[in-house]
Amino acid sequence: MRVSLLSFQVKMVRSLRMNLSEAQGSYQRTKTPQVISMQAPTGAGKTIMMAALIESVYAGYNANDGLVFEEQPNAIFVWLSDSPELNEQSKDKIEYKTTKLVLGQCETITEESFDKEMLEDGRIYFLNTQKIGRSGNLTKHSDHRQYTIWETLENTIREKSDHLFFIIDEAHRGAKTKEQSGKDTTIMQRFIKGYHYSDESGKHHMRPMPVVIGMSATAARFNELIGNTNSTLYKCVTTADEVRSSGLLKDRIVITYPDDPTRNNDMVLLEAATEEWDKKCRHWKQYCSEQKSARVDPVFVIQVCPGSGKRISETNLDDVIAKVEEKLGGRFSDGEVVHCFGSETTLNINGLVIPHVNASEIVDNHKIKVVLFKEALSTGWDCPRAETMMSFRRAADATYIAQLLGRMIRTPLQSRILRDDFLNDVKLYLPYFDKDTVLEVVNELQNAEGGEIPTQINGESLAEPVYINWTVHTRKPKAQQPHPSQLTMKEFLEISQENPGGTTINIPAPTNNIPVTMVVPAVHEENSSARESTPAAVTVNSVQTPIEEQQTLILEIDRQGVIKFINEQCFLTYSVRQERINDYLKSLLDLVTLLVAEGIYQNGHAKIKNDVVKMIREYIEQLQSNGTYNEFAKNVLQFKLSVQVFDVFGKAINNNEDDEILLLSETDLDRQLRKANLKMGAYGFPNAYAKLYYDEDNPNMSKIDCILFAADEACMEKLFAYAKQKFYELTSSQDYRRQIANSSESCKKKYHDILADGSKVSEQIFSIPENIVVREDPNGIDYYNHLLAREENGIAKIKLNGWESELIEAESQRPDFVCWLRNPSRVLWALCLPYEIGGEQKSFYPDFIIVRKAPDSGYILDILEPHGKQYADNLAKAKALAKYAKDEIRFGRIQLIHKSVNAMGQSQFNRLNLTEYGIRERVLRANNDDELKNIFSQDGVIE
Repeated sequence: MRVSLLSFQVKMVRSLRMNLSEAQGSYQRTKTPQVISMQAPTGAGKTIMMAALIESVYAGYNANDGLVFEEQPNAIFVWLSDSPELNEQSKDKIEYKTTKLVLGQCETITEESFDKEMLEDGRIYFLNTQKIGRSGNLTKHSDHRQYTIWETLENTIREKSDHLFFIIDEAHRGAKTKEQSGKDTTIMQRFIKGYHYSDESGKHHMRPMPVVIGMSATAARFNELIGNTNSTLYKCVTTADEVRSSGLLKDRIVITYPDDPTRNNDMVLLEAATEEWDKKCRHWKQYCSEQKSARVDPVFVIQVCPGSGKRISETNLDDVIAKVEEKLGGRFSDGEVVHCFGSETTLNINGLVIPHVNASEIVDNHKIKVVLFKEALSTGWDCPRAETMMSFRRAADATYIAQLLGRMIRTPLQSRILRDDFLNDVKLYLPYFDKDTVLEVVNELQNAEGGEIPTQINGESLAEPVYINWTVHTRKPKAQQPHPSQLTMKEFLEISQENPGGTTINIPAPTNNIPVTMVVPAVHEENSSARESTPAAVTVNSVQTPIEEQQTLILEIDRQGVIKFINEQCFLTYSVRQERINDYLKSLLDLVTLLVAEGIYQNGHAKIKNDVVKMIREYIEQLQSNGTYNEFAKNVLQFKLSVQVFDVFGKAINNNEDDEILLLSETDLDRQLRKANLKMGAYGFPNAYAKLYYDEDNPNMSKIDCILFAADEACMEKLFAYAKQKFYELTSSQDYRRQIANSSESCKKKYHDILADGSKVSEQIFSIPENIVVREDPNGIDYYNHLLAREENGIAKIKLNGWESELIEAESQRPDFVCWLRNPSRVLWALCLPYEIGGEQKSFYPDFIIVRKAPDSGYILDILEPHGKQYADNLAKAKALAKYAKDEIRFGRIQLIHKSVNAMGQSQFNRLNLTEYGIRERVLRANNDDELKNIFSQDGVIE
């Protein structure tokens, strides 16, 4: 494949390939039709996964768990959809994304020229239901057609059922019941149930397809249909959560409506939409420039109302273009604004030439900035660059809006943006909707896309946005004075010297919006010695007294400096999964490929290949020294390897030595070599071996050597052990990890996925994005000292429980305190630790990261986890923190914190600092909560 499959796609292809082999063998044994139901949500890449499956059948497949499926170059695939356009899109994707197919292997079945007795081996045919209805020419004999499509398919089933596969795209559409469809059966169901029909030559019958794969976003109706037949059903499912975590789709769809339609009319929302789009353009430009990635150039989609009579649209298009240009502060150039109306004429709107374009032309035309639509876009077409949408349609048009919105939810770079979370959403503005009618759009979007959308969908009023951008790029406050907790005595008294009359300084509170005042006493010349000896008085939350001069002191944090420091440290974090996707060999080979491509692991390919070639050679020399090589080599040539051999149907081949021995041809030997290469990761080890040990007098010797090595289970175990050791050697290298951290975001994403796919619990690099999007709680408190905050005022509104806020209040009073970060749960970039409970590995996200000023320079980071001692996971999380403190020694404090009440009835914190060796070791040895309680009572620090 020309594209790297994501984890859930690899998992799906493996499941499909295993079930396809089982179905293929089962049909040959029982003649019972076999059906595989492939269910994957919108945006999962069903066509790409099916292309990978097809390629795996033709070229062979290594399931990365010891299973290898041999190549089937004679396989026949028929791809059925209900639209010619969908067929061509699928055909193009398969041809462009696969590497093992040859030119012309894909063929569209056309009415004009298709006439075959049987389908040809090794080809992929594309057929759509519109061509095989009663009126279609493919179903009729004529002077130019000897065989109808039904006869061709029946002949192929009769003669080639052992390698014929039938794929149904959007299978749920054709799975309607008799009552739903109004017909005896839909065209699609003929391939499932068989088809009895009559024509001018009499009555005929086409048997059900031997093996059918049904693709759908919602397979319930399709599965129900199969359940009412005698077919065997296999289910392969990708969940919405798997797609959601992959980053293929935008994280959020945010639908904005006016809170007061009389005050916020359609032009007000158009201004807001234009501002949002312009901001997206600036963010994308900066991101693509920094990451040196392909340009994105967001598109602004404006949906207008249909016209009547000679009017193009009931929406005033001149006003729309004028308002957008006014908001942007400049005129569009010709070709930057286009339309996709039914009329293909060029329009002149507000003095601007606006040409017509087809929807499919928008994606690759980066000159296009604004697109005017009326209704929905063509089915199956997507425009990931469309990031902002404004619709002038009324609430009654929810279906049209939903269909258009469904074309916009895929990510432009096919990956979640980690550095700038603002780029992970799509915004929709609806001036003629309210809170209730927005729900209709959400429901219609789900219906139009055929199942659950793996994207958060929320409505918000224009005045009260649900999602807020937090950043480290906050604007500097007007009065730039240090926070009192960061003032030295000299600095503090210098303020009083500059204000000899005495000054009250208003300070925003670190943890709430209650004013904090600092009273600086007057200092007179005759008492100047007081500057050196008398501490200044600080009054918190006092009642201010009127004075002549006041100065506002805003807390200033070098947020950019803090995040730069943190991300440069490459602190450890972890990814926790319930299953491994790849074995260590595949993970190692993927990792080496990435490190070499990034210039991090020089000559990495050669080093790995040399190690494996040496391993193969040592094995062959061992066989030669003990006198068994010649016999083993003879067995290869006579196809008598001692390992169990299976045919493509999963049936064991009889290796009885009394049977006639068939000497292998050169083609058979090459086939065995390709299988050996697959078992060894398809990395080209046989070629590397042949370069060193090719014998002109015996050109097949190097091939036989590699086949013998791959057939020996002990050799493969040794290879996998080497791969595991080398994989951990590379991933534990601080130097490599630091270079990855300083690489592009694309590289970091690939590195993360390789490590996550290679192990249930994998070490990752902790990196905080510069911009995130959050759902602020309206009941939260304004914090001025949070690392990420609103750009305009440096405030982050956060709701904490009672003792969490008390803990942050206490931390903010420390003299070395700088800022803090709420570590969010189940967010890709968050600090995550693995912990085990009930024999299962789970993810643990400690609550707070505290940033303190280091004594010399830089910063010190602490991890604080306020945790109720009543919870069942108390000890498990204590052990997780202890192990992390042992593995990652660069943190200042790693504390598990319990809250209690003293004899005076006052709240107090009992802190267990797990960076201290003795405490940490005792926690790691603890067996129950009582032992942990004793450790707290003996070693916890009360504050």
